[in-house]
Amino acid sequence: MEAASIHPHPAQAEGMRRSPVEPEVSEPQQAAIWKPADPAPLGLAGFAMTTFVLSIFNANLVSDKGLPVVLGLTLAYGGLAQLLAGMWEFRNGNTFGAVAFSSFGAFWISYWALQVFYAKDIGGNVGHAVGVYLWAWAIFTAYMTVASLRVSAAVALVFILLTATFILLAIGASGAHETVTHWGGYLGLATAAVAWYASFAGVTNSTFGRTILPTVPLSHR
Repeated sequence: MEAASIHPHPAQAEGMRRSPVEPEVSEPQQAAIWKPADPAPLGLAGFAMTTFVLSIFNANLVSDKGLPVVLGLTLAYGGLAQLLAGMWEFRNGNTFGAVAFSSFGAFWISYWALQVFYAKDIGGNVGHAVGVYLWAWAIFTAYMTVASLRVSAAVALVFILLTATFILLAIGASGAHETVTHWGGYLGLATAAVAWYASFAGVTNSTFGRTILPTVPLSHR
């Protein structure tokens, strides 16, 4: 069966899970130990759906008057569900998944709070302020892209596209360039599609017990 879509190499993961002071256990004992489910498909699904719906508006495919419909997703699915997936990745000893899901879960919660409570207080400089916010997330996503190159091709493509999406949205917000924001919306739709595929692959491969949809794990040598 193919490795989980956002997890490091099994040998590396095993090394991260075991504390230097943790005693080794026999294989029968290991078999009796509870093994948690993979939270990555949940985190990817929450990220994908929220990104997809917001990107529909950023691409100007529907009227921006409907933008509040995104807020429920940003709080519940993109935010809380993805944050929980990140916490469960800590339990799995997966540093990359823990940092990625926890951070982007927090991103969506912060976006919800910004839209609901704080944007109205920014005043005339809202575009520049939101631009700074998006540039900061672009920087974070860029260095996570480097780490993703040791995970899988599917996850790496998500981060490459997401970095470009944040850059375009930051440029669009900073300079009030609506066309650039629309480009960012289309790129966000592509990002969501790849993230959905990675989630689909993770849950399908786990359910069938073999590789049905490849994510192309990358070498850890």
